Amino acid sequence: MKLVLFDIDMTLISTGGAGRRAMVSAFKDLFQSRNGFEKISFAGRTDSGILYDALAAIGQPWSEEKEAAFKSRYFDYLGYELGIDSEKKKVHPGVIRILDELACTSNVVLGLLTGNWRTGAKLKLQHFGLWDYFKLGAFSDDSRNRNNLAPVAATRFFDLTGTRITPEDMFIIGDTPKDVECAKPFGATSVAVATGLYSTQELAESKPDHLFNDLSDTEGLLDLFR
Repeated sequence: MKLVLFDIDMTLISTGGAGRRAMVSAFKDLFQSRNGFEKISFAGRTDSGILYDALAAIGQPWSEEKEAAFKSRYFDYLGYELGIDSEKKKVHPGVIRILDELACTSNVVLGLLTGNWRTGAKLKLQHFGLWDYFKLGAFSDDSRNRNNLAPVAATRFFDLTGTRITPEDMFIIGDTPKDVECAKPFGATSVAVATGLYSTQELAESKPDHLFNDLSDTEGLLDLFR
């Protein structure tokens, strides 16, 4: 059995900045500041980590209560932002075909490894009709540190299948160096796709096991899982 884990933002879909706008609005409501995210990179980060740094930027300590309140407000704004029509909102090239192919492959389980909180991931993927492809996931709810998420996915794979996944049979697909980095502690196979803010050259510097321009090379990707 193989476990194929996808990042969401800029790998499977683009939301046209809906997530960032929703975070900014929620942060302003709760903490009366527009500036928390001003100098914070979102690429490859977990939502929990982004919020933690934003609070630090305005001199506020993180707490479970603050995160819970933020999540609730953020999800409301995210649903609203996703509902606004924009040509920048899209499923990336090749995504539907590769998910259809893998969903019909008997020895493959499709999952998510994402910096999104689970509810945010569901809102985004349901908007594009992709949520039901995935049987399990590891999310920002599980750890602020993305490098801790592969073992979480492995545990959920065992809970689902009764089989322990070996590192070489776990594949992590994403568009940032952090996606590549998080595969290494577990020994998973990293697959980088240059569909986000990083060029193929920049991604190559992070030394992924495999590198693609995007997910439209269906046969090349499927060969990895055979």
